[in-house]
Amino acid sequence: MTFLSATLDRVKPSPTIAVTTKAAELKAAGRDVIGLGAGEPDFDTPQNIKDAAVKAIADGKTKYTAVDGIPELKEAICAKFKRDNALDYAPAQITVGTGGKQVLYNAFMATLNPGDEVIIPAPYWVSYPDMVLLAGGTPVPVAATLEANFKITAEQLEAAITPKTKWFLFNSPSNPTGAGYSWSELKELTDVLMRHPHVWVMTDDMYEHLAYGSFKFCTPAQVEPGLFERTLTVNGVSKAYAMTGWRIGYAGGPEHLIKAMRKVQSQSTSNPCSVSQHAAVEALNGTQEFLAPNNALFERRRGLVVDMLNKAPGIICPKPEGAFYVYPSIAGCIGKTSTGGTLVGNDEVFATALLEETGVAVVFGAAFGLSPNFRVSYATSDAALKDACTRIITFCEGLS
Repeated sequence: MTFLSATLDRVKPSPTIAVTTKAAELKAAGRDVIGLGAGEPDFDTPQNIKDAAVKAIADGKTKYTAVDGIPELKEAICAKFKRDNALDYAPAQITVGTGGKQVLYNAFMATLNPGDEVIIPAPYWVSYPDMVLLAGGTPVPVAATLEANFKITAEQLEAAITPKTKWFLFNSPSNPTGAGYSWSELKELTDVLMRHPHVWVMTDDMYEHLAYGSFKFCTPAQVEPGLFERTLTVNGVSKAYAMTGWRIGYAGGPEHLIKAMRKVQSQSTSNPCSVSQHAAVEALNGTQEFLAPNNALFERRRGLVVDMLNKAPGIICPKPEGAFYVYPSIAGCIGKTSTGGTLVGNDEVFATALLEETGVAVVFGAAFGLSPNFRVSYATSDAALKDACTRIITFCEGLS
């Protein structure tokens, strides 16, 4: 008999965290390392949000709160959904968790039984399939190719649905590709879902406000109101408000699902940090004027990275619609040998050699369910991005 749970055999540690940790270790050892693996903005949390947190501490708002969110925050979330997404939720239909990851996990724990399937477009955020597995479900990846701009088609979704399908997990703009579905593209998917009333929809809208150019964000229940009663709309303050460490995610959904998720949270973490909740109220209700200039900065960085990486031999880097990631293909590098003597057999070998030989840390594509690619986070300074991309170009030029 083994001591550890057999459930752990079904999952693996987060590769993105592993890359970030490895880069930090090399830096501590004196190596010149540029980390492009972390998915968090390099901006500081806006001052008005920090001030709200300080006031909450001064006012003694440091005690336990309701399990899944204070009333003021639930009201702010309802107002946000109405303002930004034309979705009408009541406070009883809102849950607040310790980051968006916990909200997703709570939903899976509250709904999945052995044999239940969850359709996940690939490339996907590394945690999606493992959360499904931890909850006892079966992830069903559906591959979206570079040629399709990393978006699945209605035909692919239709083909993946079975009587065992419980959820369709949707993320736009996407981590890791930055791909965003237009209203018409999403309508084609929601039309399929309307034909399958046993399939629920879980949306991860964390990158909602990080949309560039002519691309306009939309979410499934907004595009197809007929899905409202079987959709969990998940969001949070981490990315747009530069509040990754504050750990506040939230969701709106049918009240019976929210109650079930509350039960899960009540026996795991209980309430999210009280001070962070009051800061999140200010984030959602306060000024949004910093969003546009931040987006303009990210959009410029996107152009810089896409232009430079497309100069690297063997790399094809599409221009995404949102988020702060690019997901270039290295198909032209496979089978070649680096100047350091490494035969590039797959994207994990590519990423390892890139880090060891140039000091640039990226996350390999297999971690996200689609190879041969790697993910770059451009949520860092222009100088670091230029330096990193120059090193990547040099590395690729040295392949033979």
